[in-house]
Amino acid sequence: MSKERLYIFDTTLRDGAQTQGVDFSIDDKEKISTSLDALGVDYIEGGWPGANPTDTEFFNKDQGFKNAKLTAFGMTKKSEHSAENDPMLASLINSKSSSVCLFGKSWDFQVDVALGITNEQNLENISESAKHIVSSGKEFMFDAEHCFDGYKANPEYTLSCLKAAYDQGARWIVLCDTNGGTLPHEVSKIVSEIAKHIPGENLGIHAHNDTENAVANSLAAVQAGVRQIQGTINGLGERCGNANLMSLIPTLFLKKDFSEKFEINIKHENLQNLTQCSRLLDELLNRKPNKHLPYVGASAFSHKGGMHVSAVQKNPKTYEHIDPEEVGNSRNIVVSDQAGQSNIMSRLKSIGIEVEKNDPKIKKLLSEVKDREFIGYSYDGADASFELLARRLMGEIPRYILINEYDVSVKKDNAGEIISHAKANLVVDGEKILCEGQGNGPVNALDNAIRKNVNKLAKYSEYLKDLKLVDYKVRILNTGTEAVTRVSIESTDSKGVNWFTIGVSPNIIDASFKALVDSLDYKLFKDKAPASL
Repeated sequence: MSKERLYIFDTTLRDGAQTQGVDFSIDDKEKISTSLDALGVDYIEGGWPGANPTDTEFFNKDQGFKNAKLTAFGMTKKSEHSAENDPMLASLINSKSSSVCLFGKSWDFQVDVALGITNEQNLENISESAKHIVSSGKEFMFDAEHCFDGYKANPEYTLSCLKAAYDQGARWIVLCDTNGGTLPHEVSKIVSEIAKHIPGENLGIHAHNDTENAVANSLAAVQAGVRQIQGTINGLGERCGNANLMSLIPTLFLKKDFSEKFEINIKHENLQNLTQCSRLLDELLNRKPNKHLPYVGASAFSHKGGMHVSAVQKNPKTYEHIDPEEVGNSRNIVVSDQAGQSNIMSRLKSIGIEVEKNDPKIKKLLSEVKDREFIGYSYDGADASFELLARRLMGEIPRYILINEYDVSVKKDNAGEIISHAKANLVVDGEKILCEGQGNGPVNALDNAIRKNVNKLAKYSEYLKDLKLVDYKVRILNTGTEAVTRVSIESTDSKGVNWFTIGVSPNIIDASFKALVDSLDYKLFKDKAPASL
């Protein structure tokens, strides 16, 4: 039996750009669109040419996509212009796009309140805009704003809006849940009814996530008849976001209810780029990835409970609904106070330490982890600190830089500026080295004291010069005068490798120092630096 074709339409560069705090540059747009094209999506909505300089410049350049059609976005003509004389429509037609997507109102309430025109005028604007774009030779699609709310309020008028575009040759009529308030059972019912008037092969779905149902609504719409799905990378979008293509694409590809009936343009080998595509967006936005995203999140295939880990090792399908490698992700065995020997064995194997199951060091390490977590440590997200702990117990970590003592002071000068100063007494190859540094806080000063004096540490200067601290988090574990502080540090280097370390102490400076020292030691270990004599 031949499969029906589904089309993936990405709106990250347009809907995603409406997210609070998001502002894509030309370079960002090109990197994101290149990644999406390589993945194999069918349409990339690049923005609104003519609306701002960035979008205009993006559409003035031939992007050279191999798989996707570049789509320009805009709105139906205004009542005071003919379609032929509407400057906005002209900018869309003149752009270097293969397709044009126009939005228009399909709810009579919005026509009256938002547009301030008659229902008939709105129908004319939709019809004339569609006719003009189609006559230009570009593929045309109509985003029916507020379609589901409109259909619930006045189904006859909403259908007339959809037909106004379809009858003029629109390739796609996209049903938009603009305020994200529609639920899956409503989507199924309304799409099924609309499909009696417009073929499903010409229908699309554009779902917002205001009830956390954008993905579910999109899947429900496919089952009810639509054949185009719109969404964004990681669900980026205004308010609560849009349908997350990073969840929809693998579901359509890997789940039998969809994969046995439908096909998409994305090849199996390209599906493995999904996690990379997801994290590219976060990197460009300079924000930490959401670890708990389905399929592509760092915790999507993480296992913590000892019995769970034991079961996963016997058969991953017990707690993993797909092979993580199919979407470019990986399994992560978490070590914590809930861990059993299976967790420890699996984690040791993942970092290249082979030990026998009955090796007494396994029990010693498990006991050490649980003792440390009792006083505040947490190795859930501190992989580097766990590896150092394990290798130290195994006798595999040499001594690098010995820090005998340090001193940190904070003062406020006459100008009101807060200055932090740090001194650290280090020992390398038996030689005592005094390092000093200033910073915008005691931890930054301590870090600078050690790393901005790497020339004094000649033996390790080449290894530490590209080390960067990219994140620093503090958590107070209990209150009162004897509060315990947990500090987590994320570090990176020029190789693009990130690692996480942790320190715990009643003193925040001491906790920070412990996490910082682990970061230095891990950097030296992974780069195979020589031991201190």
